[in-house]
Amino acid sequence: MFNFMLIFIGLFFFQGGPYQPQNGDIIFQTSLSAQSEAIQRATGSKYSHMGIVYVLDGEPFVFEAVSRVRSTPLKEWIKRGKGGHYVVKRLNDAEATLTREVTRSMLEIGRGFEGKHYDLKFQWSDDQMYCSELVWKIFKRALNVEIGHLETVGDFDLSDSVVRKKVSERFGKALRIDEPVISPAAMFASRQLKTVFEQ
Repeated sequence: MFNFMLIFIGLFFFQGGPYQPQNGDIIFQTSLSAQSEAIQRATGSKYSHMGIVYVLDGEPFVFEAVSRVRSTPLKEWIKRGKGGHYVVKRLNDAEATLTREVTRSMLEIGRGFEGKHYDLKFQWSDDQMYCSELVWKIFKRALNVEIGHLETVGDFDLSDSVVRKKVSERFGKALRIDEPVISPAAMFASRQLKTVFEQ
């Protein structure tokens, strides 16, 4: 009974206690956007949106790709997700690797993408950005760390009716199944990350 109470108390504080944001945290949620269900079905994951947490002048923000690449106050970002649920992950060796200089470099790289339109066709160029692509490229270019396994469009489940409909709307018959892509699901599953908070 005593051990059960300890586990219960631990879960309560893990899930309900205050999240302590750190620069470079990666945050995931289930988006309420029109394309979220298609992403979930294609990738087999309930998480369809993500971003990077930064603390600027004492306030936490999420750097993300939505309609445009931008910084969004953390509280506002959380409210946009399904049920206010979110998961925060962090590099396993964050204490050693996410130094002040590195996070400054991440911010500078991110600012180079700021204002770019959301990439509705999930192409692997820097002209436009989708959420997981933005996070992946920032970590790759600032730390030379690849979080999650790169796939191609053809690796996803394109047979689902919801997915087929969205693909038809976006691409018609011009879908390139060999296009490199990084999904929130692949990054969420990366062994380079550990879960530090969930609500």
